[in-house]
Amino acid sequence: MHWREPFIWSISDKTPLGLLGGVVLGVSLAWSSSALMNLLFAGGTPAADDGLQAEPAPGPIEVHEDEIQAKGISGLVGNTPLVRINSLSDALGIEILGKAEWLNPGGSVKDRVALKIIDNAEREGHLIPFQGSTIFEGTVGSTGISIATMAKARGYNTTIVMPDDVADEKHKALLALGARVVKVRPASIVDKKQFVNLAREMALEFGEVPLVHSTDVEITRMDSATSSDDPTHRNAPRGFFADQFENKANHDAHFEGTGPEIWRQTNGGVDAFVSGAGTGGTIAGVGAYLKSMNPDIKVVLADPEGSGLYNKVKYGVLFDKKEKEGTKRRHQVDTVVEGIGINRLTNNFSLALPNIDDAYRVTDTEAVAMSRYLVGHDGLFLGSSSACNLVACVRLAKTMEKGSTIVTILCDSGSRHYSKVRNDDYLEKAGIPHDPSIIRRLLAS
Repeated sequence: MHWREPFIWSISDKTPLGLLGGVVLGVSLAWSSSALMNLLFAGGTPAADDGLQAEPAPGPIEVHEDEIQAKGISGLVGNTPLVRINSLSDALGIEILGKAEWLNPGGSVKDRVALKIIDNAEREGHLIPFQGSTIFEGTVGSTGISIATMAKARGYNTTIVMPDDVADEKHKALLALGARVVKVRPASIVDKKQFVNLAREMALEFGEVPLVHSTDVEITRMDSATSSDDPTHRNAPRGFFADQFENKANHDAHFEGTGPEIWRQTNGGVDAFVSGAGTGGTIAGVGAYLKSMNPDIKVVLADPEGSGLYNKVKYGVLFDKKEKEGTKRRHQVDTVVEGIGINRLTNNFSLALPNIDDAYRVTDTEAVAMSRYLVGHDGLFLGSSSACNLVACVRLAKTMEKGSTIVTILCDSGSRHYSKVRNDDYLEKAGIPHDPSIIRRLLAS
């Protein structure tokens, strides 16, 4: 018989009954064993007599080819999932959900802002890719990393100016991304050498066609002869100041992206939104969008100690007692928490103020304790600003009805905080205890 021909076995009237019975029995047993093994390995149970099929066991998530074709790294920004914080939610009877922003390609929520700023600048003709232009920004780290990431993909160089006491992990990440890093001592915004002011000045001084974003003057040039309409200068390298604190693109990134995502992912079932504020863009944009969908949603600020925003929301005065002369450990916002907290009113936070309903002050001790607690109970290795947000969520949850839903921002991972929040020696020198039981007592109170 040729091997390609199908094998057909027929039963004739001459087939012995014993042989026929053996074959039938063998086939039946084989079928039963196969079905039973499939059922056991699927983790199911036999179907009920009413004919209902057993539910299959959960399997791996299937990713289809048409779902993974992002247009470069910028196509991976946003649409981050919401993750339930099980330990806190179960203890409080309130659904506490975190937007997993550390899953953005640049590792933080600031990817959204960086991308929006660059998109706007290109659309408006302020930046032209692959012409040797440089984007300048003053930042404590995360925004700089996001800008450096997006800039490389779009054909720009990056210069980041940052305080010299920022976690070293951020500095190393910037260097690895090819950014030029300029470190300066922490200083007040009135100081010309303050990191934001210096970044602005460096952008103005760069190249033949200096370009700087400003809330008052959109484009500042050396002289009128350097118009972008002049063919000589159209493609000349430019210095662009991203200006995350004042640039409305920051707000818009969250009003157009993060806010709608939260609304969709909760099916409109969000009762409160909690966020810290550095530039103020996240709480401004998300707060405005959620309020536009449901004015009853509470928007709540989480503010670290040393920042004046808590008092601005609660009492209308931008001041913190740690600003008192002679009491500060550092000449900026006096907190171990990085990325949120500020002592001046930015354009983006001004946009947030009309929509903020309440604020909670979070101490360094509480933020550090929450960061340790989350690792031990949820396996979540998060940064200091995320921990600060979740402390505020716990406080807010105690004022809400059971079954309510609170959404917050999980800004970045703990991998950017080894040298400070995750460094016991550093914390001990700063007089900050690291005791996760603080959170257990907070939950029980």
